[in-house]
Amino acid sequence: MLVFLSNSQGRARLSAAFSQRNPNLEQGETRHVQGKHAQIDPNDALVLFLDLQTGIVELTRTNPLERLRKSVAALGKLATLFGIPVLVSAVREQGANAIMLPEIRDTVGDYTIHYRSTCDSFQNVHVRDLIRSTGRHTILLSGVATELAVQLPALSASDEGYRAFVVVDACGGMSERTERAALDRIYQAGGSSISVMTLAGEIAGDLREPRGQQAVGILFDMAKP
Repeated sequence: MLVFLSNSQGRARLSAAFSQRNPNLEQGETRHVQGKHAQIDPNDALVLFLDLQTGIVELTRTNPLERLRKSVAALGKLATLFGIPVLVSAVREQGANAIMLPEIRDTVGDYTIHYRSTCDSFQNVHVRDLIRSTGRHTILLSGVATELAVQLPALSASDEGYRAFVVVDACGGMSERTERAALDRIYQAGGSSISVMTLAGEIAGDLREPRGQQAVGILFDMAKP
């Protein structure tokens, strides 16, 4: 079990846990994994924030709203730190502009909300073309509800050859049962799930380097009560 401590000793332990070497590998040897389970490359990744707006985020039942907000903030910070593009999409309720979670702007800066009238963002030509224009093939999805705004584009992305990852702690479902069904369907279609913590550890690289240390700091901020 990984325990977060509030002092420098705890941060050092977390860094050591992430950077622990595999004793079966010779020093300097790298083991490459091919296929859909290969590691996430931040240079090939794109973050999709979906329907994280007032009137919808409050509907989450599988992930407490405060925890969801912390995870969204951490995901935004990681995207900024590693140069991962962020695309924000929302729906208009009764014609009004969406009010997004402030954690998005606080962590990624100014952004454009790309409105759509479909649950599946891939069915919106503008959003789909924006995704394609990035040239990136790994999509990290965060949103509410998992069963709609997240599941449907994850399925479409998988169908189009993208690697779709649901960032589970940055999503919220309507019920445990329906969210489980959504995730199962995504897995069957070739998609995957990941947590913010795992993502940070996977893309951080050498935790002795400044960027690796910043990634650890992001996790500490997320873990604070």
